[in-house]
Parts: sequence; C-alpha cells; structure tokens
Amino acid sequence: MTPSGSPREPSSQPTPDATRGPTAPPPPGTAREPTRTDRLLAALGGLLAGYVSLAVAELAAAAVRPEAGPVTAVGGAAIDLTPAAVKNWAIVAFGESDKIVLLLGILVVLAVLAVALGLLALRHRRAGAAGVLAFGVVGALAAVSRPDSDSATDALPSLAGAVAGALLLYVLIGRLLGPRPSAAPEAAVGAARRSFLVVAAGSAVAATGAAALGRTLGGTRAQDAVASRTALRLPPPASPAPAVPPGAQLPVPGISPFTTPNRDFYRVDTALVVPKVDAGGWRLRVHGLGVTRELRLTLDDLLGREVVERDITLACVSNEVGGPYVGNARWLGVRLADLLREAGVTPPSAGGPADQLVARSVDGMTIGTPVEQVMDGRDALLAFGMNGEPLPFDHGFPVRMLVPGLYGYVSACKWIEEIELTTFDSYDAYWVPRGWAAEAPVKTQSRIDTPRSFARPKPGAVMVAGVAWAQHRGIERVEVRIDEGPWRDARLGTEDSRDTWRQWSYPWEATSGRHTLTVRATDGTGQVQTERRTDTMPDGASGWHSVVVTVD
Repeated sequence: MTPSGSPREPSSQPTPDATRGPTAPPPPGTAREPTRTDRLLAALGGLLAGYVSLAVAELAAAAVRPEAGPVTAVGGAAIDLTPAAVKNWAIVAFGESDKIVLLLGILVVLAVLAVALGLLALRHRRAGAAGVLAFGVVGALAAVSRPDSDSATDALPSLAGAVAGALLLYVLIGRLLGPRPSAAPEAAVGAARRSFLVVAAGSAVAATGAAALGRTLGGTRAQDAVASRTALRLPPPASPAPAVPPGAQLPVPGISPFTTPNRDFYRVDTALVVPKVDAGGWRLRVHGLGVTRELRLTLDDLLGREVVERDITLACVSNEVGGPYVGNARWLGVRLADLLREAGVTPPSAGGPADQLVARSVDGMTIGTPVEQVMDGRDALLAFGMNGEPLPFDHGFPVRMLVPGLYGYVSACKWIEEIELTTFDSYDAYWVPRGWAAEAPVKTQSRIDTPRSFARPKPGAVMVAGVAWAQHRGIERVEVRIDEGPWRDARLGTEDSRDTWRQWSYPWEATSGRHTLTVRATDGTGQVQTERRTDTMPDGASGWHSVVVTVD
C-alpha cells in the first residue's frame, strides 16, 4: 500500500533480493576471487618453488663447486656478519651442533619466505615470481663474495635455482587461478586444482631427482678426497714423541683421558660444510714479506722432510671457564720454523721485517700468528697425522697448523693452503675485526671433571679430579678448596711435556650438605691462575672453576 492507502504499482527496478541472483560473468581474462583452499595451495606452491630452487641450485653447484650452493654461501655470510658475542653464545649454547642449528634456521626462514611469496603470487603473480628471483640474486652475491670464491661462476647455482623456482611459481599460480568466470562451475575449479597438483607433484619428483643427482655428482669430489686419505701412509717420525709416562693418566673414573680420541676432540670453526680436500691435488704456498725463496709444496714434499711427532694440547679461545673445548693429541708433521727458514724468513728479534704469519684455509679463513713464537724453538707444526692416523677431515685433512701455547684462533689453521708473511699493522686476520685480540697466548686454566656440578655423592671418600693446562709453560701445582676453607694441594699426574695438559686429583672426605668445590693452578713460571672472571672475548676466559655438589 502507498501512504494514501492505494495499491502499490509494480516497480520496474530490481529489488535488493533480486540483485543477489546470478550475475553476468566479468570480462574475459578476469580471475576468480581466491578461496581459502586457493591460499593453502598457493602457500604450497611457494614452498615447492623454494624446494625446486634449492634442488636445481645444488645440481648446478655440483658442476661449479659444492661450496657455491646458496644455503652454504648464505650461511657462511651469516656467520661472517654475526656479532662475535652472538657467535660465542651459539658455541656455548649448541656446542658442535651450532652449524646444524644455523642451517636449520636458514631453511626455516626460507620456508616462511617461500610461503609468503606464494601468497603474494596469488594476488600479484609476477611480483611473487620476481621475489624468488630476488632471493637468487642474494644467494649469488653471497657466493661470489665468499673469501674462497675466485670466479663469477659461483653465482650460477643460485641464479639457476632462482630462475627455475620463479618459473615454477608463475606456472603453478597460473594453473590455480587461470582466466575463467567468477561463477565458474565447481567442475572447472576442481579441474584447475587438479592441474596445479599434477604440475606440483611432477615438479617435486623432478626436484628430488635433481637434488639426488647433485649430491651424487658433488660427492664424487668428496669420494676422491676420502680415497686419498685412505691411501695415505704416514711415515715413521725421525723424531718420535716419548712414550706417555706412567702416571700421566690417573686411575680416576670420570677424569678426561690424557690423550683425547679423535672422535671426541673438540671442533670449533666457521665451516658449514667440512672441506674435503684431495691430498693429491693439495698445494701449500709460502710467500710474502721477508721471503727470499717462495715455496710451493705438495703433501709428498712434506712427507719427505724430517717428520716429528709431538703431544700437544690445543685450546679454543671460546672455551669458558670449565668448558669442554680443550683436548690433547699426538700430532705428526714437520716443523714450521724449518720451512720458514728455508724460505729465507728471519724472526723480528733477528731483524726480520715480518712479525705476522697469515695462514689461509681452502675455505677462505685467515689466521694470524706471531712469527716470533713460531720460530722461538717451540714445536710449531704443519701436521698431517693425529693420534696415529691421517688427520680427520673435521680436523684439517690433509694438513693443518698448530703452535703450542697459543689459542687456536691465532695458530691452528685447518685445511691450510697458503702462508703469507706480513705485519700486524698491515693486515687483520679474520677474527681481529670481529673484536678478538690479534695475539692470544693460552691462559693458565684448570677444570674439575669429577664430580660433576649438581652431583650427589655419598658421605665419605670422594675423589675430586680434573685437568689443568698452560701450554708451553707447563703446570707446577694444582690446589683445591672446599667451600671457603684453605687451599689444599692436589696430587699431580706425571708431566708428559710443558705443551700438554696435566691431570690432578684430590681425595676429599665428604660430609653431608651442600658444598662448593673450587680449583686453581700455578703454571711453570710460578704464576697463579687468576680468580678474576672475564669473558672469552677478547683473548680468552679467566677465573677459577667451581662445582656445587650435595652430599647425602
């Protein structure tokens, strides 16, 4: 009815309800509005594009060199850019698993970004594909900027992977949301999704095959290196190490063994992928300031020189007070000082112009060592044997450097391929710009191995024991304190040499309650280990190690 009460005339305008009915299709080429299922599939497409990118990149890296792969290159760049304090925290928190954690973190970040690019492509197809290409450029830049990169071809794996991933994402999203009417029948939508899944499944299978082929091809180089290590026969030493003296290994359960087995020897380095170097192709170059005769040596050249064998304890500067990053091994190699003299090098104390030796690894690591300490008569070695076998790959096969009395980051270059003589003023090795000291002699340290912290021994006789080290100075005394009581002398194991750690033990008559056990050492110069606690940066931790136990 109208306000006047007369009947309403039929209107020629459509009612609101009428507008909810079927509408005309949009212009040709207009994609339908994405649904929740479309978004899930787009996210899957992004993940798959990332997977294909990495698989193709790995295959390409096998043809270029495995270290040029995007994950390895980006991971290496991440390590280089990470603040030293964060690196140190990772070493303490994750131990030798720090690199696995980093790689997993990189893969998680890539997965999240791949999902985001898949969702972006659902709205902006070209932008999503361009995002994949952008990550390829990042990987390529990381690869060619690595210290061990010597060719622009290192960019190819990342770029090839990015192109493959971008094309796949573009195609997948096109299959998922091709041009069709908004009111497309369910059958058409289902057909589009089936087409997406078919392409996705085929791509996944192909990518898996590419990754497997890449690993196989890349493994060929590693297999050659493994074969060269297996075939290596170590020469008998012209100067053998004395037998470990009786009493060096104390009969105390829980104490660290005097000689650390290779499988248990600590590993701290920046290599995401352990270099596998073929011994037959390994070369060492010695050159630089003050060198009058440049040397280029093969492993056979070293094996043919006077070979020496020595027991030497190594310690990492990242080792916190009471930490695990110290170990003792029997090393076989040649004296580094002899090689330097052959090259015409003289130490600074004799008027030589170079005060720093920069060792370079095959992975680009640089380690700076004082020339004076290398040539002062200590057993600085280029080692190729460890505990009676060729160096394990984790520990530097085919050749590594070590200098007793210096922390590893300034002396123990693994996978060494070059030695350059220079000065500390003219060159900073890898760790120095990152906040670590250029020179770092090992500090006097001691550790309680048993009982462990928070142990619950029974009242009565408890053997407290551990190790102490001050390489190239030796350990003269170890003392133990119970709670705030007086310092008591511990029994020392027999000294093997001043370049090795020394075991100690102290019999404690434990009484019920909570107790703090503390240890300190005195080195061969009479210097008592300092109580002052310092962090590992910039030149190694200091302080007394303590454990808390409850006797009940």
